Amino acid sequence: MALLSPSLLSADFFELGNEIVDSVKCGADWLHIDVMDLHFVPQLTFGAKIVQDIKKHGDYFCDVHLMVTNPQDHIMPFVKAGADLINFHYEAAVHADRMITQIHENGKLAGVTINPTTSVDAIKWYLPLVDLVLVMSVNPGFSGQSCLDYTFEKIAELDELRKKNGYKYKIEIDGGISKSNVNKVLDLGCDVIVAGSGFFGQNEEGRKEFASIIHSK
Repeated sequence: MALLSPSLLSADFFELGNEIVDSVKCGADWLHIDVMDLHFVPQLTFGAKIVQDIKKHGDYFCDVHLMVTNPQDHIMPFVKAGADLINFHYEAAVHADRMITQIHENGKLAGVTINPTTSVDAIKWYLPLVDLVLVMSVNPGFSGQSCLDYTFEKIAELDELRKKNGYKYKIEIDGGISKSNVNKVLDLGCDVIVAGSGFFGQNEEGRKEFASIIHSK
């Protein structure tokens, strides 16, 4: 079954606790937490405390996406806060294999992200090591962007590589995914759908419908 990981960046921050509870009620499996530093991307968002506070109120799976220029400095704060999966950008990593090892040694899942114009071949050495590969289908930094459909080819390529080589990583996609295109990426082999406005922009019925589409695969 594919998984839904709503991006809290698109939630109503005034009602964030209620939004999290409602997300799970409507079918969310994970919570996607976009960490932005105003350097790697042109926006500033969360620190590790958001994970720490979320974990105080339930065993929510925190899918942390580090969109920062110095991901190595953020690993231990998020480990200590209780993150379940820590995912960094290939484009920002200097010693990616070292970070993957550090994340695993601390009992967490490790993921690597590639931007829209970064090829799958660029991360080929990491594929046997990671638990997840995140394909960005928009340029990272802002919620509500239109999806770049050419990125879908990388989902099919990643799915083919894991079948051929017996790799165990999940494939996640983030950016402009909604009811209109979610079936396409699921059919190509995507396992985890990150949805911002495509989920939080819906009423309760719409959120549940979106989740049911994902869970039907």
